[in-house]
Amino acid sequence: MTDYPVNMAVKPEVDAFFDEATNTISYIVKDPDSNACAIVDSVMDIDYAAGRITYDHADTLIRNVQDRGLKLEWIIETHVHADHLSAAPYIQDKLGGKIGIGANIMTVQNTFGKIFNEGTEFQRDGSQFDALFEDGDTYTIGNMQAFAIYTPGHTPACMSHVIGDATFVGDTLFMPDGGSARADFPGGDAATLYDSIQKLLQLPDDMRLFMCHDYGPNGRDIQWETTVGEEKANNIHVGQGKTREEFVKFRTERDATLDMPKLIIPSLQVNMRAGEVPKDRDGNPMLKVPVNGL
Repeated sequence: MTDYPVNMAVKPEVDAFFDEATNTISYIVKDPDSNACAIVDSVMDIDYAAGRITYDHADTLIRNVQDRGLKLEWIIETHVHADHLSAAPYIQDKLGGKIGIGANIMTVQNTFGKIFNEGTEFQRDGSQFDALFEDGDTYTIGNMQAFAIYTPGHTPACMSHVIGDATFVGDTLFMPDGGSARADFPGGDAATLYDSIQKLLQLPDDMRLFMCHDYGPNGRDIQWETTVGEEKANNIHVGQGKTREEFVKFRTERDATLDMPKLIIPSLQVNMRAGEVPKDRDGNPMLKVPVNGL
């Protein structure tokens, strides 16, 4: 990991916001030496049965930023989420900031552009986002330097973001008793996911890791923060030196038993557009349901 500019002396202030409907954790990450901040993995609320979108979760983030007098510089998506909808453009409209995601968003857009029959008007070049991160790319939040690590496997566009002594891993890892995320979505791969996790486990042992999801295994309270050292020692899927072969066998067998996320159809359509809801030919917000397409 010496190629990455890790700086454990920088300790960003991290505030977590749990969304009970989707078990997602969003974060406000503040530079301790300025009023600059970033938002990581925001949530837009949807009542899918009613076809109704609201913004309670995003409004909580917005109020927090405003009440603290912060300046939002980045809205980071760790990947194209399949289980919740991003509120990135709504937040950007209220607070500004640049929306960033991994450059392999184009692979996701090509894959799901076909599944959802989006036509030629849907741009598949990532242009809906303000920044497309490659492995090792750096950016700043106030005085803090952040960088992105390419960590595919769950999806082809997954990136983990390292900001000082805090890393936001998206769905690459779960809490130690939660293991890891599935790798059976289009473009996912269990062996690739294992390799990506190993990249994260090479970070310093006291690096703070922040999860995108937690489901409270075995009835425990929801948690979202751990460390590299804890994951290496105790992660039930990859800890204690579990091999690539062991992980791939377990992950493949486990994924074959899982149902699709209940919000995968609206989430993919919205999130591959940087959080914008697609519109029909008359300009009305409209979602599609591809029959037997996933």
